[in-house]
Amino acid sequence: MESLLPFGTLFESLWEFLSSGTAVTLYFVILFLCIAGLIGTVLVMVKTDEKDSQKSGELAEAGIDEDEITSRFHSLSVMDIMRERYQPPLFDDDLQLTDICRDFRNFAAYRLGLFYSEEDIRKFVAGLGVSHLMVMQGLSGTGKTSMATAFGSYIGNMSTVISVQPMWKERSDIIGYFNEFTKRFSEGTLLKKLYEARGTDEIYVVVLDEMNIARVEYYFADFLSQMELNPENRYLEVVSDTWPDDPVLLEHGRLRIPENVWFIGTANNDDSTFAISDKVYDRAMIMNLDKKAELFEPVATMEDRISFTHFTELVTRAKAEYRLSEEMIGKIQALDRFLTERFRITYGNRIRRQMEEYVPVYLACGGTEEEAVDDMLAKKVLRKLDGLSPALIRYSIEDLFDLFSTVFGSGAMPLCLDSLDRLRRNAS
Repeated sequence: MESLLPFGTLFESLWEFLSSGTAVTLYFVILFLCIAGLIGTVLVMVKTDEKDSQKSGELAEAGIDEDEITSRFHSLSVMDIMRERYQPPLFDDDLQLTDICRDFRNFAAYRLGLFYSEEDIRKFVAGLGVSHLMVMQGLSGTGKTSMATAFGSYIGNMSTVISVQPMWKERSDIIGYFNEFTKRFSEGTLLKKLYEARGTDEIYVVVLDEMNIARVEYYFADFLSQMELNPENRYLEVVSDTWPDDPVLLEHGRLRIPENVWFIGTANNDDSTFAISDKVYDRAMIMNLDKKAELFEPVATMEDRISFTHFTELVTRAKAEYRLSEEMIGKIQALDRFLTERFRITYGNRIRRQMEEYVPVYLACGGTEEEAVDDMLAKKVLRKLDGLSPALIRYSIEDLFDLFSTVFGSGAMPLCLDSLDRLRRNAS
């Protein structure tokens, strides 16, 4: 009988707690959370129903019964139908690159409350002119994702944000997969956006949020390899076979990757993420957002509808009008010789081509040659020193500082000097 006493005491203590004021408060908190969750679920269902009703209404106006669509690619087939009703927007095709940089900066600040420096805006726009893949990295809260989404708002075509998942390992994780049970293709957001972009002259921005929470070179491998090809030869294999009622833009199960789509990945460098490989870094334009910009009084600015054709023409014109000066080419070659002799590293034709394209576009955006070269050398060349042994860095780092001072001038190339200073601290 005595052995039951502890249980009786425990029961009394439990009952005393359950009937206390603290427990009653806890009951109300749990009840509130349940009600809030239920309301949230209902709102999501209502919003989904509204979108479905809107899409069904558009199909009904076109005289199409959605139930009659039998293709395994349901959403893509709907796009085929709606494409016939597509009306392109009126584009603002009288803008120059300097106008785009100015207006984008003012738009972000005035309409969205996002402040960026003139230099960062130029780097962003010039980077788009060089590569269709950009990696934005920096401290949390500096506006990496916000800048990418703000650009979509500025050009009047909202950016598509895809949250990368830690378990992503292959192409199907990002574009979708064929369900053998339903005999339907589960179309991912990215696949639908790529298909939507085909046949339009609008600029599309796809944001891969926290892109390195999984290995980029795994789930994005097909896109990385396609970027090495000419634009007209960039095809994404969606399925390995062909069905009679497949979407019209699928060619033997493949979709040509449209040129008017840009991929912008945001990256964090912490213990929860993977290091981004050279394969990704070399193909992408890199942008570092390390600090918040100072506030300024923005000019009231509305969106600019910029067509892909016009933006491409501006970039082509900039590359024809501006060139790397012979003096700067000589300085870069002197740095290349030093890095090869002392560190056994060099940069390939891809980075050299990117630099030759980036500098003219950056100049057309209102920047200077030194700013552009400083940016490219710091992000593309000097970062290759990160993987070297501390002893090798300590042995030659002071000579590298001296070379920058002698070749580029004392105090010049501040981004490169910051990179070298960080290397020196880490190696000490």
